Amino acid sequence: MEEIQNRKMNNLNCSGGGVGGGMSDVVLECVMPYIHDPRDRDAVSLVCRRWYELDALTRKHVTIALCYSTSPDRLQRRFKHLESLKMKGKPRAAMFFNLIPDDWGGFVTPWVNEIAESFNCLKSLHFRRMIVKDSDLELLASSRGKVLQVLKLDKCSGFSTDGLSHIGRSCRQLRTLFLEESAIAYEKDGDWLHELATNNTVLETLNFYMTDLTKVRLEDLELLAKNCRSLVSVKISDCEILELVGFFRAASAIEEFCGGSFNEPDQPGKYSAVVFPPKLCRLGLSYMEKNVMSIVFPFASLLKKLDLLYVLLGTEDHCVLVQRCPNLEVLETRNVIGDRGLEALARSCKRLKRLRIERGADEQEMEDVDGRVSQRGLIALAQGCLELEYIAVYVSDISNAALEHVGAYSKNLNDFRLVLLEQEDRITDLPLDNGVRALLRGCEKLQRFGLYLRSGGLTDVGLGYIGQYSRHVRWMILGSVGESDEGLLAFSMGCPSLQKLEMRACCFTERALARAALQLTSLRYLWVQGYRETPNGHRDLLTMVRPFWNIELIPSRRVATVNNAGENIVSENPAHILAYYSLAGPRTDFPDTVIPLDPARVGSA
Repeated sequence: MEEIQNRKMNNLNCSGGGVGGGMSDVVLECVMPYIHDPRDRDAVSLVCRRWYELDALTRKHVTIALCYSTSPDRLQRRFKHLESLKMKGKPRAAMFFNLIPDDWGGFVTPWVNEIAESFNCLKSLHFRRMIVKDSDLELLASSRGKVLQVLKLDKCSGFSTDGLSHIGRSCRQLRTLFLEESAIAYEKDGDWLHELATNNTVLETLNFYMTDLTKVRLEDLELLAKNCRSLVSVKISDCEILELVGFFRAASAIEEFCGGSFNEPDQPGKYSAVVFPPKLCRLGLSYMEKNVMSIVFPFASLLKKLDLLYVLLGTEDHCVLVQRCPNLEVLETRNVIGDRGLEALARSCKRLKRLRIERGADEQEMEDVDGRVSQRGLIALAQGCLELEYIAVYVSDISNAALEHVGAYSKNLNDFRLVLLEQEDRITDLPLDNGVRALLRGCEKLQRFGLYLRSGGLTDVGLGYIGQYSRHVRWMILGSVGESDEGLLAFSMGCPSLQKLEMRACCFTERALARAALQLTSLRYLWVQGYRETPNGHRDLLTMVRPFWNIELIPSRRVATVNNAGENIVSENPAHILAYYSLAGPRTDFPDTVIPLDPARVGSA
């Protein structure tokens, strides 16, 4: 009887009919377009061959977390009707302290070539931390220019204003052009913006914030606002606010603005002439000082998002400003906000959902003795802002009690990241084992978790707690945690959903890292810098060798940097391990700074 039942189910699955209470192909075809979560899509595609085919035919968006995890032709064969593609290149560590060599890789060229030839439905492209050439942009403009609606070059490099001119000239249906924090190879002139303003009437979002694009002409910005009546978000590079009066007048629908500058803060009366658009509710003004802060007061109660990362305000100024923003949902600032600023935030901003506190310049913190964040501010925040979903914070001091409060009050939290700075000789309460356990147990919605401490910050027991209580966490970054290999192995017995793990400055051996990678059953990506290398030619890493699993090494190297005093210093950059699943096999564009781990060569050494 059991054998007959199994045979019936197999036939049912293969026919695509009857699964899930008699669902027919017709019904499924109607339902599939409403399934958007990629994890739900993946689950559906595994039911049977027919459902796999329906997913392939109807999938509109794909995110590729690493550009080397598959190939352009394989993606095209699987999803012929893609409308939106997001792809990431260099490891996330490339954004910090020159950790990843500039020539590491992550070229968009093979992908753009395939897109130009085969992806006829593609309307949206998002490249992140990738190398984009002018020729890539020219090909995109010529092949997809008539239909491309979204182009995001997010922290990318390699292109110039010549490439952007091709986009502005040919992509007349573009709704979004995003270039934030991209490294422009060469800025010839501002003609790219003129081309965009002249040829586009439907643009909604323009973002070249935190780039070196400074040769734009203000009349082109005004022309863009006049021609694109649906323009709602503009983020630009440094530009005197007084010169934007005409733009603000023309851009009446603007809801978000970031950038600008205040070149005459000693004459605040001049800025009374600046009238911001009436719908503005997301704001970030670069280099804003206390003297001109009042420019924001008339509409502060309307603000939902405030970017203070690049202002010149002290702790007291932060307190004054956030108290005027009762509807704030997103705040980005630096740790000069201090505990007093967080207490003001907790009292006044009950709707806050996202808080990002970056590390400030050391000299700014020295000038403002209140400008440090500790357990005091974190406790107030947890108690006062109950709707928080995202917290990323650099702290000077921390305690178990602070983490326990986050676990007790922040029930909507899905992303938590904490970095403990090296400013204080003595930390109030280490190790943080019990606090971390309480946070993870209390925040059941947590999917992303980051914890960067210092020696003694978390024992092997605490590392085991992370594994045990991170049931839904899919992305994790850990730094200076644990005491020995035993802690890592205890950690790796848990984390059933963990797909991406990044670690720095830890004490683990290559053997333990390899064993942990095998025990983390959902792991797709592992990046480690600063570990205990073994003298046997990386033989211990062979433990994690398996089909479709690429292992790459970046040897330790000396890197020249400039410190806060403007002095050139040379520091030692520890070795890296990068391992990831790839359907495409080992990549072929390795630079000299990256060494692929060849099991045959290592095993015979």
